[in-house]
Amino acid sequence: MKVKIKKEAGTNTYNFIDSWSDVTMEKWMQVIESETVSKTEQAEETIAALSDMPKKLVKELALRDVAIIMSKVAEMQKEQNSVLKKTFEINGIEYGMHPDLSELTLGEYADIESFIKSGLETNMPEIMAVLFRPIKERNGNAYTIAAYDGEITIRTEEMKKMSAEQVQAALFFFSNLGKELLKTLPLFLMKQMQEMKMQSQMETSPIDGAGSE
Repeated sequence: MKVKIKKEAGTNTYNFIDSWSDVTMEKWMQVIESETVSKTEQAEETIAALSDMPKKLVKELALRDVAIIMSKVAEMQKEQNSVLKKTFEINGIEYGMHPDLSELTLGEYADIESFIKSGLETNMPEIMAVLFRPIKERNGNAYTIAAYDGEITIRTEEMKKMSAEQVQAALFFFSNLGKELLKTLPLFLMKQMQEMKMQSQMETSPIDGAGSE
């Protein structure tokens, strides 16, 4: 989308996003951060993040124009594609979402849970770096990803280039799965504890058939 700004020196044209799919996670995080400030500052930060318009010029926009631009942003968000794409490519590397989230290791889930508790809005790249990893093998729609070793610093920076649509779909998908996992995890842990207790009792119980005088 093109935004034309008329000034005394003439008319300048600036580029604005055409759809929400044009928004990267990094840009989306800037938009989210602006929601904690005043409405005018939020509008300023949003327009600056989603266009190549200088901030100084954004401040000079007429309120009428700001209202039109912000309504377009809201419209784009409503029309975004919410279908989860489990694979995507960044800088020539194909990344895939964990093929079976029910098979997440306790370590992976613990790291994701820790990032969420520390602040979902600020730790989205880290969460995506745990869920998405480089694809090692592929056979049609089936694929395997690199093992999780906890080293996500470099991948976290790459994840900032993900589409905001992709991030939102992944978070929604993981959130629903997380609710189910939280229901089953306590039962699983209880079962494990019971088995450990039974094993301990068997190891410490006296040997049957011992003779007596």
